Amino acid sequence: MSTGEGAVVDGGNSGLRRKARFALILGGLTAFGPLSIDMYLPALPQLTRELGATEAQAQLTLTAVLVGLAFGQLIAGPISDAVGRRKPLLTGLALYLVATVLCALSDSVYALAGLRALQGFGAAAGMVIARAAVRDLYSGVEAARFFSSLMLVTGLAPILAPVIGGQVLAHTTWRGVFVVLTVFGVTLLTVAGFALPETKPKQWRQPARLGATFRTFGRLLAEPSFLGNALAGGLGMAAMFAYVSGSSFVLQNIYGLSPQTYSFVFGMNAVGLVAAGQINARLVGRVATESQLLVTALVSASIAGAVLVTAAVLGLPLPVLLAALFVMIASLGFVMPNTTMLALADHREVSGSASALLGVNQFVVGALAAPLVGLGGVGSALPMVLVMFGVVLGSTVVFLTLGRRRRTPTTVTTRHHSTAQEEPDAVHGGVHGDRE
Repeated sequence: MSTGEGAVVDGGNSGLRRKARFALILGGLTAFGPLSIDMYLPALPQLTRELGATEAQAQLTLTAVLVGLAFGQLIAGPISDAVGRRKPLLTGLALYLVATVLCALSDSVYALAGLRALQGFGAAAGMVIARAAVRDLYSGVEAARFFSSLMLVTGLAPILAPVIGGQVLAHTTWRGVFVVLTVFGVTLLTVAGFALPETKPKQWRQPARLGATFRTFGRLLAEPSFLGNALAGGLGMAAMFAYVSGSSFVLQNIYGLSPQTYSFVFGMNAVGLVAAGQINARLVGRVATESQLLVTALVSASIAGAVLVTAAVLGLPLPVLLAALFVMIASLGFVMPNTTMLALADHREVSGSASALLGVNQFVVGALAAPLVGLGGVGSALPMVLVMFGVVLGSTVVFLTLGRRRRTPTTVTTRHHSTAQEEPDAVHGGVHGDRE
C-alpha cells in the first residue's frame, strides 16, 4: 500500500479482508466512548435508588466519564505520536478494564464517579488512536472513504447503546451493564493485541515533550483550515446532541408519539445517518471532493433546520417535522467524516495530537447543546429546533470562512518534514508489521 495522497490497499480478496478487519477493530475502538456513556443511561434511576444518591449526584457520574474522555484524548494523542499507537492503546484498554470492573463493585456514588472518570480516560485512547491510525495509513480520497466506513459503527453505537442497556437491565441490575462493558473491553483488548499491528513507524515519531506538545496544539489551533474543520465538525456533533437530548420530549410529549413509535422514528433517523456515511464513501473522489460534499451536506442541513423552525413556529403537520429531521440527521453522515478528513489531511506526523483536539472539540462543543435545549423548556419543539438550526448554520459559516482555506503542507509541522514520496510504504495490506 502506498501512503501517499490517496493510498491504495493491495489488491485481491486478501487485501479487502485485511481492510475490513482493520475497519472493524477501529470501529470498535471508536464505539468505546458512546457505549460507555449511553448504555448506562437506562440504569440511572435504579442506581440512584440503590446507592442512596440524589439525581444530581447520579448525573455527576455521567459528567465524570465525559471529562475522562476529553482529557484522556489530549494525553493519549500526543503520547501515541511519540511512542507509536500500540503501547498507549493497549495501556488505555487495560485501564478501562480495571476501572469498569471496579465500577461494577462500587458502593458509593462518589467512588463510582471517580472510577467513571478513569473509565473514560482509558476509553479515550481507543477513540483518538483509531482516528490517528487511519491518518497514518490513508490520505485524500481513501482516508475520507475509511472515515465514512467508521460512521457505520460510530453512528449506531450511541443509538443502540441505550437499547442494549435496557435489555441488560431486564435480566440484571445496573452493575450488569458494567459486566457487559467489561466483556466488550476484554474482547477488544484481545483482538487489538493480536490483530492490530503498529501503524506509526519510528521515523515518523516525535519526541514526547510537554512544551512541544502545547506548541503543536497552538499551531494547529492557529491554522484556519484545521480550526475551521474542527469547529464545523464539533457544531455538527452539537446538532446531534441537541436531537438526542430533546427529541424524546418533543415527539412524545408534544406530538403524542408512543414510545414504540418514537423508537421507530429514532431508528429510521439512525439508518439515514449511517446510510449517508456509506454513500459519502462511494461518492468522494468519484463524483465530488470532500469539500464539495461537505458544502452540499451543510447547505442541506441548514435548509432542513429552517424548515424545522418554521414547522415549530407555525404548527405544521408532524410529517413535515419528521422529514426535515431525517434530512438534517442524514446530512451529518456527510459532515462528520469529511470534516475529520479535511482537518487531519496535512498532519500525518502529528495526527495523534490533531486527532486529540478533534475529539475534545466534539465533546466540549457537542455537550453544550444539551443544556441549551433544556434551558428553553420542554413545552415546545422550538428550543430543540432552534439549537439544531443555529449550530448547523454556524457550522456552515465556519467551514466556508475558515475550513476551505488550505495551507501549504509545511505550516504546522515538527522538525521532520516529509513528503508523500519520502514516507515509507506500509506493508501487510495497509498496516506496518512491527508490534512494538
